[in-house]
Amino acid sequence: MFSFALLSKVVERMVSLSVGIMLATSLLHALPEAFDSGADVRSLFATLLGGLLAFFVLEKLAILRHSHHHEGDGHHHAHGHDAHQAGKSGWMILLGDAMHNFTDGILIAAAFLANPELGIVTALAIVAHEIPQEIGDFIVLLNAGFSRLRAYVFNLLCSLMSVLGGLLGYFTLDSASGLIPYVLVFASSGFIYIAVSDLMPQMQRRATVRESVPQVLLIALGVAIVVALNHAN
Repeated sequence: MFSFALLSKVVERMVSLSVGIMLATSLLHALPEAFDSGADVRSLFATLLGGLLAFFVLEKLAILRHSHHHEGDGHHHAHGHDAHQAGKSGWMILLGDAMHNFTDGILIAAAFLANPELGIVTALAIVAHEIPQEIGDFIVLLNAGFSRLRAYVFNLLCSLMSVLGGLLGYFTLDSASGLIPYVLVFASSGFIYIAVSDLMPQMQRRATVRESVPQVLLIALGVAIVVALNHAN
């Protein structure tokens, strides 16, 4: 409700915050967790490479599909940013978010199976970590041309993937647990690609000091939020 009522009014500024949140979540939380799992390092790096290339192909297909697009679709976008070009990042962020939430569900199931108290703590920790990330995703969807209601509904549907992951993890934990590091890496590749390939170039179009200083500060704030939550957890 906070993001729906307030942050949607300052979408262009908050894109910078979402960049910091996505990069910090991927590079400081998800990837270290995956590499600490004991999985083969070369395989994890191969998954990261494959994920980056996969999202590049998805972006390329989106561009080719809308090669004859037109502006003026009725949505508000950042100055000079075409609606169709922005829209591709929205669908990619939903895919990455769904994968990440699915993994969170598996992790919660594993914690509850080990110890109910540990399960509760793990669930609360994930909730605390997901709140800023979901706000960041919500802002990206608004920037991609989604209406506030549509962005909220799709974000909610992606969040429900954690329920599916929890059920699958509970009943098939032995076979699913080995996939967790690879799912984390693939989801991280999506967040990194979107932040670096799509959102940062948008921000670079505003090269004045007046625009650049708030961008840098908001990116730093996004990173600080993730770091603080990680230390708290």
